[in-house]
Amino acid sequence: MEGTVCEACCLVRSAWGKRAAVRRAWGRGLHGTADHPEDTMSLKAFELVPAVEREMLMGDKARINVECIECCGKNLYIGTNDCFVYHFLLEEKISAGKVTFAATKQLHKYLGFKKAVSELKAASALNRLLVLCDNTITLVNMMNLEPIPTGARIKGAVTFTVNENPMSGDPFCVEVCIISVKRRTIQMFMVYEDRVQIVKEVSTPEQPCAVAVDGHYLCLALTTQYIILNYNTGISQDLFPYCSDEKRPIVKRIGRQEFLLAGPGGLGMFATVDGISQRAPVHWSENVIGAALCFPYVVALDDEFITVHSMLDQLLKQTLSFKEGHILQDFEDIHPTLTLPKVFAVVTFHTRCLGLIVFPCLDDLFLVAKSFQKAHATPSLFPGGKVIVATNKGVYILVPLPLEKQIQDLLSSHRVEEALILAKAARRNIPKEKFQVMYKRILQQAGFIYFAQLQFLEAKELFRSGQLDVRELISLYPFLLPTSSSFTRSHPPLHEYADLNQLTQGDQEKMTKCKRFLMSYLNEVRSTEVANGYKEDIDTALLKLYAEANHESLLDLLVSENFCLLTDSATWLEKHTKYFALGLLHHYNGQDAAALQLWVKIVNGDIQDSTRSDLYEYIVDFLTFCSDQELVWKYAEWVLQKSEEVGVQIFTKRPLEEQGKNSFNPDNVINCLNKYPKSLVKYLEYLVLDRKIKKEKYHTHLAVLYLETVLKLKSVTTDNCVELTETQTKLRSLLQKSDFYRIHFILDKIKGTDLHMERAILYGKLEEHDKALHILVHESKDFSAAEDYCIWSSESKDLPYRQRLFHMLLSVYLNPGSSDCELVMAAVDLLNNHAAEFDAARVLQLVPDSWSVQLLSPFLTGAMRESIHTTRMTQITLGLAKAENLIYKHDKVKLKGSPIILSDKKLCQVCQSPFCEPAFVRYPNGGMVHTHCAANRLMNPNMTHHSQT
Repeated sequence: MEGTVCEACCLVRSAWGKRAAVRRAWGRGLHGTADHPEDTMSLKAFELVPAVEREMLMGDKARINVECIECCGKNLYIGTNDCFVYHFLLEEKISAGKVTFAATKQLHKYLGFKKAVSELKAASALNRLLVLCDNTITLVNMMNLEPIPTGARIKGAVTFTVNENPMSGDPFCVEVCIISVKRRTIQMFMVYEDRVQIVKEVSTPEQPCAVAVDGHYLCLALTTQYIILNYNTGISQDLFPYCSDEKRPIVKRIGRQEFLLAGPGGLGMFATVDGISQRAPVHWSENVIGAALCFPYVVALDDEFITVHSMLDQLLKQTLSFKEGHILQDFEDIHPTLTLPKVFAVVTFHTRCLGLIVFPCLDDLFLVAKSFQKAHATPSLFPGGKVIVATNKGVYILVPLPLEKQIQDLLSSHRVEEALILAKAARRNIPKEKFQVMYKRILQQAGFIYFAQLQFLEAKELFRSGQLDVRELISLYPFLLPTSSSFTRSHPPLHEYADLNQLTQGDQEKMTKCKRFLMSYLNEVRSTEVANGYKEDIDTALLKLYAEANHESLLDLLVSENFCLLTDSATWLEKHTKYFALGLLHHYNGQDAAALQLWVKIVNGDIQDSTRSDLYEYIVDFLTFCSDQELVWKYAEWVLQKSEEVGVQIFTKRPLEEQGKNSFNPDNVINCLNKYPKSLVKYLEYLVLDRKIKKEKYHTHLAVLYLETVLKLKSVTTDNCVELTETQTKLRSLLQKSDFYRIHFILDKIKGTDLHMERAILYGKLEEHDKALHILVHESKDFSAAEDYCIWSSESKDLPYRQRLFHMLLSVYLNPGSSDCELVMAAVDLLNNHAAEFDAARVLQLVPDSWSVQLLSPFLTGAMRESIHTTRMTQITLGLAKAENLIYKHDKVKLKGSPIILSDKKLCQVCQSPFCEPAFVRYPNGGMVHTHCAANRLMNPNMTHHSQT
């Protein structure tokens, strides 16, 4: 917090340069001409109301001039140039919204000097008026203006001020600071009811011209500069320079440890006792002669005008023409020295004077003191009390307009930022509940102003902060609110627009932007507390906006939780030909039949809606998960007629828990699909291959369908047909892997066809392998298929079974009745490629003697390797068995290592009877039992491991 006000001033002026330049231009306009035109940024913050007219003050005496004024509550005191003090009682009256003041003259008093009354200060806690005249401060009674009997006074005062933040705790005194007639001297006095006492005298570097005091701190205007001086410690802080010969200094306390000063360049500077500025300066006239504070405004007076500046944004708010003014002061409605302890003192003082000290307890005194303090307070929107301005001949009061009216005037001028700043500043002057209501409404009004200016981000933030009833915004858009809505707009209205057409003046681009904003805003607030109670209105309006704009979020809204009203929404969607979305709306409201009817019409082309190009697939998926059985069966025929392959999914993809019950059991589905062969095949494949249902009729049915398709395709095509190949592959796979179809039934259907592989598979299922291999070798001549047959037929079987199949195939190749060279080569290849599947000794007996060793060398090598491998594995197995046996023998020897002595004194641990014969059972824990007792485990369940001797 280091640095002087001068440094702070430079920083502020740099940051606020643009605004300062504007204000300087205003200043030149104000003071460069005799008549000041009303500024475009003006705000009516005050009204100038006459308080004391010339005739009431001076009658027909033309030479009487007002020199100083003081106001305390309703009491107005005026000091004149002819050494008179006038006392008036001000009564405030309000008529038709206008404030007037009626001044009633109480009395006037001549002080006996030949000079003008310079200053007046009221000390209400003492019931005293301090009057400065001819360098003397005289104490007079506030009510009768008579000097106090003791004649106590302060002499040698050029000017004086009252410490509004006194440091003494004495409620029966007032601290007064004077600029003494002694050069460069400041004096501090304690003023009591009937006496004065000097407490401090301080020297200053230069002759002081003006002073303000707060606690121990003095803010002084010297000849060439302003300073802060702590009169208790003597430490001073330079602020910034000025020339007292060129302009009149202004030093005014505006709050605790803060002062307002007339700075260079026509700036009103704020300074704290630490020598820094915490507020940006205000720009007023170069020749300002007086300043007053009425929070949040600083009022300045020059030769021609009264100007009103905001302390919040430093802007010029109002200009009032006022010529010949020379006094501008603000007065608290409760004197700053009238703190609660002093109220006790005042109450005690008044009751003592009236002989009414009748307080039985301290609580009673406290209540009376509080009542006294409240009675002396005039309600005001601003804590500044009264601002009084005077010419030589009359006194006027600047009456602040109600805060709400000022804010509304700003909003009417679309000065939103200023209105919000002013509204925030009012927080400390208005009861919390009232302020919250008022502030929310102001935020809402400001939001609509920004909205009309298409400043949507700012509008949205204000709407949210002001907790706007979102229907206020929706109601601007024609036909968006449901017809059943009972909403009526706020009164008085938050804006001046009838609807969006008026707001945009028919500009379609602006209207589109407004609708986009509303979409975004409603989408954000629909899941927040703002939507509570208005969910139907919000979601219905959002649906209408989405439908009108063909927005992709329309479908997202309808497939998620929503509160769209069916009647309004359905009419709107139909109007904008959003039939698919209308179907979703029906579905959300439990009207699946109506939804499907619409979607089917779209697919059939009866109505047009291009929302989804895959609508047929969507319907299939919808029916798949539809729990209404009658509805599914109703549209099953239509779905299957459109596409058998896709339509069958309403049965194959249905949740499993629904397929085995009700009307969706497989038999009912198959009956339905009999007219649709492709769908039937797909469904049977699903039952057999996917669900693996082990029912003969499904497996047989599927095999027959495959077979019929293959035979049909073979009869109509001679080229390579992909469909034929795929179907034949499926048939062979089913015949090989399934064990649940009727083999003889299928075999009868295949006989007489060229489906050799299929017949071979069927014979294999019947264990008639010789027939199967004969077909593959002699009829089909597919030797690789014959080898594959041996492999898959022996899967999950033991080695002898597989060897038997391979030997059977070899025998078919080497049939003595066949001398086909091709079969011989097939036999050689079989042996060489599958040496491990043969018994080498049997093979050597079967092969012709004419075959050379070289021809069978791969077989022999493989056979030898397999034989050696088998021998070695057998030896390993035998060695492991011997080792295991040796381990068991070692364990047995260990058990026999210690002798067991058996006598007729030993008792069986189970039956507790002696042993009659040498046979017994010994447990590992050393216990001995009879053999028949050990056999009965139930008798001794804990002894399960034993050895018998």
